[in-house]
Amino acid sequence: MTPIYPDLEHASVFITGGGSGIGAGLTEAFLRQGARVAFVQRSDATAFCDMMAEQTGRRPLFIPCDITDRAALVGAVEQAAAAHGPVRVLVNNAANDQRHSLADVTEDFLDWALAINFKSYIYACQAVIPAMQAAGAGAIVNMTSISYMMGQAGYPVYTSANSALNGLTRSLAREFGGDRIRVNAVAPGWVMTPKQLEKWVTPEGLDAHLAKQCLPDTLSPADIAGGVLFLASNASRAVTGQSLVIDGGVVVTG
Repeated sequence: MTPIYPDLEHASVFITGGGSGIGAGLTEAFLRQGARVAFVQRSDATAFCDMMAEQTGRRPLFIPCDITDRAALVGAVEQAAAAHGPVRVLVNNAANDQRHSLADVTEDFLDWALAINFKSYIYACQAVIPAMQAAGAGAIVNMTSISYMMGQAGYPVYTSANSALNGLTRSLAREFGGDRIRVNAVAPGWVMTPKQLEKWVTPEGLDAHLAKQCLPDTLSPADIAGGVLFLASNASRAVTGQSLVIDGGVVVTG
């Protein structure tokens, strides 16, 4: 059962990639807290919004947007603020883990991959932080992954961007801590989203991964949402500059 965080009720929440995969689970989780949720993605999410309205009694605001377009992303944040009030919680979630080898990396591919997996995070933070400073508080959650911790091959630009996001998280936590803006990261393990199931999951690969976990269960978007809600709420008012791993116990320490 998901805890209720009263301070998230009516909070203005902005999520990138909030209509599918882990992002859809985050949107639903915040809606069930009573938050006012706006999210962006390129593909049409009208059907998802209809489903959320029916299932939660609250309809998220879907803003079509290519997050690699800085002006469009800033405009989406402004549109969300006009509808729901200044953004109090930002979840940088959108990413693309397209598989590639080092030999595959062209200049165009590198620019594209970093635009999605790193630059957009910076642009979204720039867009929301002034209003958070004016309000005297705010919470930012940057979604990374455990892929860089595991030293996984098969997508070196993606793992590099995820590692960089931890540096960004720590630096922004220090820079804006005086404004009571908390900046944390969440590093999921292998979550069984429709995309992963369609493109990458095989019985053999899943069995091998589960053998690395301490817990024997596969992960779902709902497993990630609990940690994000905690970091977005006042329950974590003294937590900043941290990376919360939610992976069933793959990258354990000790």
